[in-house]
Amino acid sequence: MKILGMGNALVDIITTLEDDKLLESFGLPKGSMTLVDHETSNFINIQTAGLKKQKASGGSAANTIHGLARMGVRTGFIGMVGDDDLGKFFFKDMKSKKIKPMLFKSIRETGRAVALISPDSERTFATYLGAAVELSAEDLDSNLFTGYDYLYLEGYLVQDHDLIEKAVRLARKNGLKVCIDLASYNIVEEHSSFFMELISNHVDIVFANNQEAESLTGEQPEQAAEILGRNSDIAVVKTGAEGSLIYTGGELHKIGIRPSKPIDTTGAGDMYAAGFLYGLVKGQPLETCGNIGAVLSGRVIEVLGAKLDESAWENIRRQVQSIMDNVD
Repeated sequence: MKILGMGNALVDIITTLEDDKLLESFGLPKGSMTLVDHETSNFINIQTAGLKKQKASGGSAANTIHGLARMGVRTGFIGMVGDDDLGKFFFKDMKSKKIKPMLFKSIRETGRAVALISPDSERTFATYLGAAVELSAEDLDSNLFTGYDYLYLEGYLVQDHDLIEKAVRLARKNGLKVCIDLASYNIVEEHSSFFMELISNHVDIVFANNQEAESLTGEQPEQAAEILGRNSDIAVVKTGAEGSLIYTGGELHKIGIRPSKPIDTTGAGDMYAAGFLYGLVKGQPLETCGNIGAVLSGRVIEVLGAKLDESAWENIRRQVQSIMDNVD
Protein backbone atom coordinates (compact mmCIF):
# COMPACT_ATOMS: atom_id res chain seq x y z
CA MET A 1 0.00 0.00 0.00
CA LYS A 2 1.24 3.48 -0.88
CA ILE A 3 0.04 6.75 0.64
CA LEU A 4 0.29 10.15 -1.04
CA GLY A 5 0.19 13.30 1.03
CA MET A 6 -0.59 16.80 -0.14
CA GLY A 7 -0.28 19.91 1.95
CA ASN A 8 1.56 23.08 2.77
CA ALA A 9 5.31 22.46 2.53
CA LEU A 10 6.56 24.40 5.53
CA VAL A 11 9.65 24.50 7.66
CA ASP A 12 8.75 24.50 11.36
CA ILE A 13 10.66 26.83 13.65
CA ILE A 14 9.97 25.35 17.08
CA THR A 15 10.29 28.03 19.77
CA THR A 16 9.96 27.40 23.51
CA LEU A 17 8.26 30.20 25.44
CA GLU A 18 9.01 31.11 29.05
CA ASP A 19 5.39 32.24 29.55
CA ASP A 20 2.35 33.24 27.46
CA LYS A 21 2.93 36.99 27.56
CA LEU A 22 4.48 36.99 24.08
CA LEU A 23 1.39 35.29 22.64
CA GLU A 24 -0.71 38.15 23.95
CA SER A 25 1.68 40.77 22.59
CA PHE A 26 1.59 39.09 19.15
CA GLY A 27 -2.22 38.88 19.27
CA LEU A 28 -2.17 35.11 18.74
CA PRO A 29 -4.98 33.01 20.29
CA LYS A 30 -3.37 30.26 22.32
CA GLY A 31 -3.67 26.85 20.67
CA SER A 32 -4.61 28.23 17.26
CA MET A 33 -2.95 28.43 13.87
CA THR A 34 -2.91 32.01 12.63
CA LEU A 35 -1.83 32.99 9.14
CA VAL A 36 0.60 35.91 9.15
CA ASP A 37 2.38 37.87 6.44
CA HIS A 38 6.12 37.84 5.75
CA GLU A 39 6.76 40.95 7.81
CA THR A 40 4.92 39.62 10.86
CA SER A 41 6.70 36.26 10.63
CA ASN A 42 10.06 38.00 10.61
CA PHE A 43 8.98 40.24 13.50
CA ILE A 44 8.00 37.22 15.63
CA ASN A 45 11.31 35.54 14.84
CA ILE A 46 13.21 38.65 15.90
CA GLN A 47 11.21 39.08 19.11
CA THR A 48 11.88 35.45 20.07
CA ALA A 49 15.55 35.49 19.04
CA GLY A 50 16.82 34.77 22.55
CA LEU A 51 14.63 31.70 23.10
CA LYS A 52 15.43 28.06 22.47
CA LYS A 53 14.65 27.09 18.86
CA GLN A 54 15.02 24.20 16.45
CA LYS A 55 14.21 23.72 12.77
CA ALA A 56 12.39 20.84 11.07
CA SER A 57 10.52 20.21 7.85
CA GLY A 58 6.85 20.41 8.64
CA GLY A 59 3.33 21.14 7.68
CA SER A 60 0.49 18.92 8.90
CA ALA A 61 0.33 16.44 6.01
CA ALA A 62 4.12 16.31 5.69
CA ASN A 63 4.40 15.34 9.36
CA THR A 64 1.95 12.48 8.86
CA ILE A 65 3.76 11.29 5.74
CA HIS A 66 7.07 11.38 7.64
CA GLY A 67 5.53 9.20 10.35
CA LEU A 68 4.23 6.69 7.83
CA ALA A 69 7.59 6.56 6.08
CA ARG A 70 9.39 5.88 9.37
CA MET A 71 6.97 2.99 9.91
CA GLY A 72 7.98 1.54 6.55
CA VAL A 73 5.04 2.63 4.39
CA ARG A 74 5.86 3.78 0.85
CA THR A 75 4.91 7.42 0.56
CA GLY A 76 4.98 10.53 -1.61
CA PHE A 77 4.27 14.19 -0.99
CA ILE A 78 2.96 17.00 -3.21
CA GLY A 79 3.74 20.59 -2.24
CA MET A 80 5.42 23.83 -3.30
CA VAL A 81 8.59 25.41 -1.96
CA GLY A 82 10.80 28.36 -2.82
CA ASP A 83 14.12 28.11 -4.61
CA ASP A 84 15.98 28.90 -1.39
CA ASP A 85 17.82 27.27 1.50
CA LEU A 86 14.62 26.35 3.36
CA GLY A 87 13.23 24.75 0.20
CA LYS A 88 16.40 22.70 -0.24
CA PHE A 89 16.25 21.73 3.43
CA PHE A 90 12.66 20.51 3.01
CA PHE A 91 13.52 18.46 -0.13
CA LYS A 92 16.60 16.81 1.40
CA ASP A 93 14.75 15.96 4.60
CA MET A 94 12.03 14.14 2.64
CA LYS A 95 14.51 12.26 0.45
CA SER A 96 16.49 11.16 3.48
CA LYS A 97 13.34 9.55 4.90
CA LYS A 98 12.61 7.71 1.61
CA ILE A 99 9.60 9.90 0.81
CA LYS A 100 9.11 10.72 -2.87
CA PRO A 101 9.04 14.55 -2.95
CA MET A 102 6.93 16.02 -5.75
CA LEU A 103 7.74 19.64 -5.04
CA PHE A 104 6.92 22.51 -7.36
CA LYS A 105 9.11 25.63 -7.22
CA SER A 106 8.02 29.23 -6.64
CA ILE A 107 9.81 32.57 -6.74
CA ARG A 108 8.41 33.21 -3.25
CA GLU A 109 10.30 32.17 -0.14
CA THR A 110 9.57 28.75 1.33
CA GLY A 111 6.78 28.88 3.89
CA ARG A 112 7.55 28.60 7.56
CA ALA A 113 5.52 27.98 10.70
CA VAL A 114 6.74 29.53 13.91
CA ALA A 115 5.51 27.08 16.55
CA LEU A 116 5.35 28.82 19.93
CA ILE A 117 5.37 26.26 22.74
CA SER A 118 3.78 27.36 26.02
CA PRO A 119 5.01 26.06 29.41
CA ASP A 120 1.95 23.74 29.58
CA SER A 121 3.07 22.20 26.21
CA GLU A 122 0.25 23.78 24.17
CA ARG A 123 1.46 25.03 20.79
CA THR A 124 0.40 28.13 18.91
CA PHE A 125 1.35 28.57 15.26
CA ALA A 126 2.10 31.78 13.42
CA THR A 127 2.28 30.55 9.84
CA TYR A 128 3.65 32.37 6.83
CA LEU A 129 2.59 30.21 3.89
CA GLY A 130 4.96 31.80 1.39
CA ALA A 131 5.52 29.53 -1.60
CA ALA A 132 3.15 26.88 -0.22
CA VAL A 133 0.09 28.98 -0.98
CA GLU A 134 0.98 29.07 -4.67
CA LEU A 135 0.31 25.37 -5.19
CA SER A 136 -2.79 25.44 -7.39
CA ALA A 137 -5.20 23.19 -9.22
CA GLU A 138 -3.33 23.88 -12.47
CA ASP A 139 -0.22 22.18 -11.05
CA LEU A 140 -1.99 18.86 -10.58
CA ASP A 141 -2.29 16.13 -13.18
CA SER A 142 -3.36 12.51 -13.07
CA ASN A 143 0.18 11.13 -13.20
CA LEU A 144 0.95 12.47 -9.73
CA PHE A 145 -1.65 10.13 -8.23
CA THR A 146 -0.84 6.98 -10.22
CA GLY A 147 0.25 3.99 -8.15
CA TYR A 148 -1.02 5.22 -4.79
CA ASP A 149 -3.81 3.74 -2.68
CA TYR A 150 -4.65 6.64 -0.34
CA LEU A 151 -4.60 10.42 -0.65
CA TYR A 152 -4.05 12.22 2.64
CA LEU A 153 -4.99 15.91 2.64
CA GLU A 154 -4.51 18.53 5.32
CA GLY A 155 -7.40 20.86 6.00
CA TYR A 156 -5.14 23.91 5.84
CA LEU A 157 -5.37 23.67 2.03
CA VAL A 158 -8.96 24.88 2.37
CA GLN A 159 -7.78 28.37 1.46
CA ASP A 160 -7.95 27.10 -2.16
CA HIS A 161 -11.18 25.21 -2.76
CA ASP A 162 -10.35 24.49 -6.41
CA LEU A 163 -7.08 22.82 -5.43
CA ILE A 164 -8.75 20.44 -2.99
CA GLU A 165 -11.60 19.64 -5.37
CA LYS A 166 -9.24 18.80 -8.25
CA ALA A 167 -7.00 16.68 -6.00
CA VAL A 168 -10.01 14.69 -4.81
CA ARG A 169 -11.30 14.28 -8.35
CA LEU A 170 -7.94 13.00 -9.63
CA ALA A 171 -7.59 10.71 -6.62
CA ARG A 172 -10.99 9.17 -7.31
CA LYS A 173 -10.14 8.79 -11.00
CA ASN A 174 -7.07 6.77 -10.01
CA GLY A 175 -8.90 4.65 -7.45
CA LEU A 176 -7.48 6.23 -4.28
CA LYS A 177 -9.33 6.48 -1.00
CA VAL A 178 -9.42 10.04 0.35
CA CYS A 179 -8.49 11.06 3.90
CA ILE A 180 -8.55 14.57 5.35
CA ASP A 181 -7.38 15.97 8.66
CA LEU A 182 -9.23 19.17 9.51
CA ALA A 183 -7.40 22.43 10.11
CA SER A 184 -7.33 24.64 13.19
CA TYR A 185 -10.76 25.28 14.71
CA ASN A 186 -10.79 28.92 13.60
CA ILE A 187 -10.23 27.89 9.97
CA VAL A 188 -12.87 25.16 10.24
CA GLU A 189 -15.41 27.74 11.41
CA GLU A 190 -14.64 29.97 8.44
CA HIS A 191 -15.02 27.16 5.88
CA SER A 192 -17.54 24.90 7.64
CA SER A 193 -19.98 24.53 4.74
CA PHE A 194 -17.22 23.61 2.30
CA PHE A 195 -15.76 21.05 4.70
CA MET A 196 -19.13 19.38 5.29
CA GLU A 197 -19.87 19.18 1.58
CA LEU A 198 -16.40 17.77 0.89
CA ILE A 199 -16.69 15.16 3.64
CA SER A 200 -20.19 14.13 2.62
CA ASN A 201 -19.39 13.69 -1.06
CA HIS A 202 -15.72 12.83 -1.38
CA VAL A 203 -14.01 11.79 1.88
CA ASP A 204 -13.58 8.21 3.12
CA ILE A 205 -11.75 8.98 6.38
CA VAL A 206 -11.91 12.23 8.35
CA PHE A 207 -9.69 13.17 11.30
CA ALA A 208 -10.45 16.04 13.67
CA ASN A 209 -9.65 17.07 17.21
CA ASN A 210 -12.47 17.88 19.61
CA GLN A 211 -12.31 21.65 18.98
CA GLU A 212 -12.38 21.20 15.20
CA ALA A 213 -15.18 18.66 15.39
CA GLU A 214 -17.27 20.96 17.54
CA SER A 215 -16.59 23.93 15.25
CA LEU A 216 -17.80 21.91 12.29
CA THR A 217 -20.82 20.16 13.81
CA GLY A 218 -21.75 22.28 16.81
CA GLU A 219 -21.75 19.13 18.94
CA GLN A 220 -19.64 17.55 21.67
CA PRO A 221 -17.09 14.85 20.66
CA GLU A 222 -19.29 11.72 20.67
CA GLN A 223 -22.14 13.36 18.78
CA ALA A 224 -19.67 15.08 16.45
CA ALA A 225 -17.98 11.75 15.68
CA GLU A 226 -21.34 10.24 14.82
CA ILE A 227 -22.27 13.13 12.49
CA LEU A 228 -18.92 12.98 10.71
CA GLY A 229 -19.01 9.18 10.58
CA ARG A 230 -22.44 9.15 8.99
CA ASN A 231 -21.14 11.46 6.28
CA SER A 232 -17.99 9.42 5.59
CA ASP A 233 -16.80 5.83 6.02
CA ILE A 234 -14.68 6.43 9.13
CA ALA A 235 -14.55 9.44 11.46
CA VAL A 236 -11.85 9.90 14.09
CA VAL A 237 -12.18 12.57 16.77
CA LYS A 238 -9.08 13.09 18.89
CA THR A 239 -9.90 14.17 22.43
CA GLY A 240 -6.46 14.93 23.84
CA ALA A 241 -5.79 13.45 27.26
CA GLU A 242 -9.05 11.47 27.05
CA GLY A 243 -7.92 9.54 23.96
CA SER A 244 -9.91 9.33 20.75
CA LEU A 245 -13.24 8.27 19.29
CA ILE A 246 -13.71 6.25 16.11
CA TYR A 247 -17.13 6.07 14.48
CA THR A 248 -18.02 3.80 11.59
CA GLY A 249 -20.98 1.73 10.49
CA GLY A 250 -23.14 2.87 13.41
CA GLU A 251 -20.54 1.87 16.03
CA LEU A 252 -18.49 4.13 18.29
CA HIS A 253 -15.12 2.91 19.54
CA LYS A 254 -13.41 4.65 22.47
CA ILE A 255 -9.63 4.53 22.45
CA GLY A 256 -7.46 5.37 25.45
CA ILE A 257 -4.07 7.05 25.58
CA ARG A 258 -0.57 5.74 26.17
CA PRO A 259 1.22 7.02 29.29
CA SER A 260 3.58 9.87 28.42
CA LYS A 261 5.24 12.97 29.83
CA PRO A 262 4.23 15.77 27.46
CA ILE A 263 6.49 18.74 26.83
CA ASP A 264 5.18 19.84 23.41
CA THR A 265 1.95 18.80 21.64
CA THR A 266 3.27 19.80 18.18
CA GLY A 267 2.57 16.96 15.75
CA ALA A 268 0.43 14.89 18.13
CA GLY A 269 -2.57 14.81 15.79
CA ASP A 270 -0.37 14.29 12.74
CA MET A 271 1.38 11.32 14.32
CA TYR A 272 -1.93 9.86 15.49
CA ALA A 273 -3.10 9.90 11.86
CA ALA A 274 0.16 8.23 10.77
CA GLY A 275 -0.30 5.45 13.30
CA PHE A 276 -3.98 4.99 12.49
CA LEU A 277 -3.32 4.77 8.74
CA TYR A 278 -0.41 2.41 9.29
CA GLY A 279 -2.73 0.03 11.11
CA LEU A 280 -5.33 0.42 8.40
CA VAL A 281 -3.00 -0.46 5.52
CA LYS A 282 -1.81 -3.45 7.56
CA GLY A 283 -5.38 -4.70 7.74
CA GLN A 284 -5.80 -4.17 11.48
CA PRO A 285 -9.16 -3.70 13.26
CA LEU A 286 -10.12 -0.07 13.86
CA GLU A 287 -9.54 -0.26 17.61
CA THR A 288 -6.01 -1.49 16.94
CA CYS A 289 -5.51 1.33 14.45
CA GLY A 290 -6.53 3.78 17.17
CA ASN A 291 -4.17 2.19 19.68
CA ILE A 292 -1.28 2.45 17.22
CA GLY A 293 -2.18 6.09 16.68
CA ALA A 294 -2.08 6.60 20.44
CA VAL A 295 1.42 5.11 20.60
CA LEU A 296 2.81 7.50 17.98
CA SER A 297 1.06 10.58 19.35
CA GLY A 298 2.07 9.69 22.90
CA ARG A 299 5.72 9.48 21.95
CA VAL A 300 5.94 12.65 19.86
CA ILE A 301 4.59 14.88 22.63
CA GLU A 302 7.55 13.85 24.77
CA VAL A 303 9.98 15.70 22.49
CA LEU A 304 10.25 19.22 21.15
CA GLY A 305 8.82 19.42 17.64
CA ALA A 306 7.16 16.79 15.46
CA LYS A 307 10.21 14.62 14.71
CA LEU A 308 11.60 11.63 16.59
CA ASP A 309 15.09 10.13 16.37
CA GLU A 310 15.84 6.63 15.12
CA SER A 311 16.09 5.08 18.58
CA ALA A 312 12.57 6.35 19.37
CA TRP A 313 11.28 4.92 16.11
CA GLU A 314 12.88 1.55 16.84
CA ASN A 315 11.02 1.42 20.15
CA ILE A 316 7.77 2.52 18.49
CA ARG A 317 8.03 -0.14 15.80
CA ARG A 318 8.58 -2.83 18.42
CA GLN A 319 5.66 -1.60 20.51
CA VAL A 320 3.36 -1.42 17.47
CA GLN A 321 4.34 -4.92 16.37
CA SER A 322 3.55 -6.20 19.85
CA ILE A 323 0.10 -4.58 19.71
CA MET A 324 -0.63 -6.18 16.33
CA ASP A 325 0.68 -9.59 17.46
CA ASN A 326 -1.74 -9.55 20.41
CA VAL A 327 -4.88 -8.80 18.39
CA ASP A 328 -7.49 -11.52 18.91
